[in-house]
Amino acid sequence: MQGRHPWVYRSDVAEPSVDGDNVPSGSLVRVLDQRGKFLGTALYSSSSQIAIRMISHGSVVDLPALVAERIRDAIGYRKELVSNSDAYRIVFSEADFVPGLIVDRYNDVLCIQILTQAMDAAPVREAIVQTLREELQPAGIVERVDARIRELEQLPPLQSRLLWGEKSSTVFTMNSGVRFHYDGLEGQKTGAFLDQRQNYAAAAQHAHGDALDAFCYQGGFALHFALQPAARCSSVTGVDSSRQALEMAEKNATLNGREMEWMEANAFDLLREYAAANRRYDTVVLDPPAFAKTRRDLEKALGGYKELNLRAMKMLRPGGILVTCSCSFHVGAADFFEVVADAARDAHKTFRVVENRGAAKDHPVLLNVPETRYLKCLILSVSN
Repeated sequence: MQGRHPWVYRSDVAEPSVDGDNVPSGSLVRVLDQRGKFLGTALYSSSSQIAIRMISHGSVVDLPALVAERIRDAIGYRKELVSNSDAYRIVFSEADFVPGLIVDRYNDVLCIQILTQAMDAAPVREAIVQTLREELQPAGIVERVDARIRELEQLPPLQSRLLWGEKSSTVFTMNSGVRFHYDGLEGQKTGAFLDQRQNYAAAAQHAHGDALDAFCYQGGFALHFALQPAARCSSVTGVDSSRQALEMAEKNATLNGREMEWMEANAFDLLREYAAANRRYDTVVLDPPAFAKTRRDLEKALGGYKELNLRAMKMLRPGGILVTCSCSFHVGAADFFEVVADAARDAHKTFRVVENRGAAKDHPVLLNVPETRYLKCLILSVSN
């Protein structure tokens, strides 16, 4: 806590009480150290293993007002950081000092996720929606529901829904011209992987020749490669195991006036088959889902990353580009770098690090909160 990390786990908390009674779920609580020194104000969860999440190092009386102020600050922060895109993250939970709230913008539709008991309280919900309406004038506000999170927080079940307005779908633009369909009630996460936005553009600057985008989802990397101004990719193929994602990727390609190849396949199996068949590419993207949901999964996850990278490396022509990513928080940056280096040694190839990247700037990283530093993206060039 004194290291400025905002979480305190239940095992580290003395029994909370208000005049001898249990603290209500989602309450504001004053946090004291073992000597009784006041440390700040936090949001209390009666069920999560993260029992308290600090929201201020001072006293807080009016939580809805504070949440509204923090949302306005977050919007102002993005105005200084985001350009050439009308889709980006507006509020990133602890990284914007609003624990348990995610807000994403997709052109004129906003998408929110509420992840804690405190943010789910009716007065706080009202403040969230009202502030977003006043500041951004959206055509619609969608709530995406993570059923597992609500269960862990012992919140009543909800369905993803249109909270306000008339629109839950729209078309948004990334990086000066790449267009995507968005349906706030479909797809993964809040609908698109906005944290990769700047990585899409960076990778497109280096991609060339025949390109393969494994785990392509709705076509983020693939579409950026196909729409490069210099048209340096002669062919682009997107691979994903989800037919629904590929159908949306095809719609996105049509929206951008491109015909592209999309393949429904397990990327692990396909890369094994292609590597064995001596298939070669000039650019390969690996952007798999998180392999390590918990620290217990770490060893297995590292094995999975090594296997994927080894196969991709064997498929690259000299001078080829590998874009390899990990969104697993439990796989640290040093761990990921090492496992990719191990794969290169086993592939008997030498790689230069062209770029070592993280999440887009609208996903802030707090120095004292390693959980905000979860996305790794390496752009590598093979020299032999």
